[in-house]
Parts: sequence; structure tokens; C-alpha cells
Amino acid sequence: MQITLTRPDDWHLHLRDEAAMRAVVPYTARQFARAIVMPNLVPPITSVDQALRYRQRIVEAVPTGLSFEPLMTLYLTESLSVTEIEKAALDPHIHGVKLYPAGATTNSDSGVRDVQAVLPVLEKMEELGLPLLVHGEVTNPEVDVFDRESVFIEKTLNGLITRFPKLKLVLEHITTKEGVDWVLAQTENVGGTITPQHLLLNRNALFQGGMRPHHYCLPVLKREVHREALVKAATSGNSRFFLGTDSAPHAQSRKENACGCAGIFSAHAAIELYAEAFEQANALDRLEGFASLHGPQFYGLPVNKEKITLNKRDWTVDSSYPFGDDRLVPFRAGETIHWKLE
Repeated sequence: MQITLTRPDDWHLHLRDEAAMRAVVPYTARQFARAIVMPNLVPPITSVDQALRYRQRIVEAVPTGLSFEPLMTLYLTESLSVTEIEKAALDPHIHGVKLYPAGATTNSDSGVRDVQAVLPVLEKMEELGLPLLVHGEVTNPEVDVFDRESVFIEKTLNGLITRFPKLKLVLEHITTKEGVDWVLAQTENVGGTITPQHLLLNRNALFQGGMRPHHYCLPVLKREVHREALVKAATSGNSRFFLGTDSAPHAQSRKENACGCAGIFSAHAAIELYAEAFEQANALDRLEGFASLHGPQFYGLPVNKEKITLNKRDWTVDSSYPFGDDRLVPFRAGETIHWKLE
């Protein structure tokens, strides 16, 4: 069995920087024509000039013979100026601004603590059509970790979209039925990305045979009812749901310790993993829309002209990959994947 797709894009990707970045860029460039690159470096990418320098480093890491375009973002802080937003909106390489609630995930300490402090920036983004990309979780320690997305929607997102009804907004890495329902209830200027791990796994995967640190990501995996809602949304053909891996590489030594960090690396087999999820849902005919068409439509970019081919062929994922001075354990390490990108 074989399927041919328009070459897809990844609308949510972490690449890190320096040696780590150079180790992982080739995996994404082999599969995807473009990717929205997250700005949560240390220090974060908070200016257009920083973003363009980072973009150049990424471009230089793309292997010869591969075509890949990084789509850059800025990190929303409470000191980000309206002037910088105006500059970003004019630059063809800047495609969004990322909202991290402070402390929500990796390298988010510089994120937003008080949404009221960024209202002038959001107003300007609404005016200029610059997308806001949202990590949708509250960080209040009194809120159960499995409820943080739904509480964020109730406490923050509803108010934002009421105040800025024309703001272009992506609720990234949706993990709950509440997240799906919220996107569906909005207008066409709101979209959502869905990761391969949240389509393929529920929270039981965190504890199969013991603690599984390489299944730990933020937002965390949820109950089966939420996974089913995500599969239904991704395979529905609704153009406001599109591919975003949230592939997030971490050194093996940082994942496998007493306080392992959050993130799943899936860039090595992303499109194959999505193909598995869509096949399980008997919806392979809708994979191209989700992976290749809906994202460009939302971001106002042309659809890619190239094609890729996936064959129904088993292959075994390596147990780890080089990652700077360390190793990187990929999603499904040592396991079989049933589709292969040729």
C-alpha cells in the first residue's frame, strides 16, 4: 500500500540552538517544507533581529539537497513593545508571537504572568493580523495538572477572544475535548494544532511497566475520552485543525533523572506517526488536508508544490540518536512503525 501527499508543514516545532539544533534540523527538513519554530531559547527570542539571526543559524544547519523554510516567532513577554510587533508584522519571516504562561513548560520563565500587561500588544496584533500562538495551560499549583488546559480556556482564553474577536489565534497542542470544543465554537480566525503523541496515546502510557519519562510532555497526555476527541477533530476534515508536532528534543540525561524535563521528540518519524493515527481511524483520505493544506490556509501561505510518498512498510526506530555531547531518545524508540517515508 502506498499514499502520496502534498509535502506537509509542521506548525509547531522546537529546534533548540547550537549543536543540539544542528543535530535535529535534518529530521524535520527531510519531512517538512516549512515549520513554525518556537522562540523559547535561553535567552528567549524577543526581537525581530534575534529571530532573523536564529533563522540564519537554522538555514545553515539544513543538509545540502534539502529544501526547508523556518517560519519564525517572537516570545511574548510583558515588556515586548507595540513597536516591535509593528516591525514583526512587516517582516516576511515572522509568522506569529508565542504566549507562554510563566512557568508552564520548558524555558517559559520569561512568559506572561498577568495578561492585562500585554493587552496593548494583543490589540496591535489583532489590528495587523499577526497570529497569537498559545500554550493553553494555567500554572496555578492548586489546579490539577490534568485540568490546566480546560481551566485556562475558562479563565483566560474566553476573555481574550471576547475582547479581541478578530485576533488570529492558534491554540497549540490541544489535549482535551474542551480544547476541541472551544476551537469549534470560535470563528475562522481561531485554529488548533494536534501532536502525534496526543493522537496515539492516552495517559496510561506514562505508567506502562513503570514510569515512562519519554512519554512525558506538557500539556500531559490525558484520558482516553480526550484522545478520542482529538482523533475525531484531526480526521474530521475541518480546516481549523492542522499538524503541529510539538517535537521537543531533550538530552537523554535530562529526561532520565529524578526530575526529568517535559518534551517528546517525534521529528524523526512525524508524518509516519500521523499516518498510523489516521489509518487507525480509517481516515487516510483526510491526512493530506490535516498535514498539508489546512495550515497554509490558516496562515495565508501557498500550499507546497512538492509531493511525498509513504509506503506501508514496517521499520524499527533506533534506540537513540546523537544530540550534541549526549544522546536523544525518540518517540517509539526501539519499536516498530508501520509507515515509511520514501
